[in-house]
Amino acid sequence: MSVNNASPRFVLASASPARLKLLRMVGIEPIVCQSNFDEDQIQIEEVEKLVTTLAKYKAEAVAPQFENALVLGCDSVLTVNDRIYGKPESPQMAIARWRVMRGKTGTIYTGHALIDLKQQRQIIRCGVTKVYFAEISDRTIEAYIATGEPLKCAGGFALEGKGGMFVEKIEGCHSNVIGLSLPLLYQMLENLGYNVTNFWQ
Repeated sequence: MSVNNASPRFVLASASPARLKLLRMVGIEPIVCQSNFDEDQIQIEEVEKLVTTLAKYKAEAVAPQFENALVLGCDSVLTVNDRIYGKPESPQMAIARWRVMRGKTGTIYTGHALIDLKQQRQIIRCGVTKVYFAEISDRTIEAYIATGEPLKCAGGFALEGKGGMFVEKIEGCHSNVIGLSLPLLYQMLENLGYNVTNFWQ
């Protein structure tokens, strides 16, 4: 099945500048519509189920505002020592978290939910990437937190920013760590019958 002849508008149900930048980098210019979904109302311990559920709810919160669109919702968390971390709520929390993370291996889970309003279908997937953090000093941690960058990011670091200096290596999809797995999105679009080239600007 192919629906290439009439590719719908692409909607990003996220205010994340990093996700928007990733989409633009591969030629997709989405309509940005922040979901404002209250994540705190979802309490799920199993991490893949948590991020895919949140991604689904974010996309569903935005979908009614559009017709015949593709709506993408995403949610990312970091786990270290089996503990789930989202965005740090304060600089103090970010500092404490980095003291735990340094020198350790974490895992980024990013849930992706793609709702196709034209076909009344949806696809939900989870990207998983291992991240190896450098052993950094308290002074470096405090200076990094003071930049404000970690407070905006799931896991308390931005691979594409200053935090990239403190990641020794990754195993898996690079863009998944930034908040959106581009290879996974390609597969999801293909599964829905779309040719990604039709979304290129």
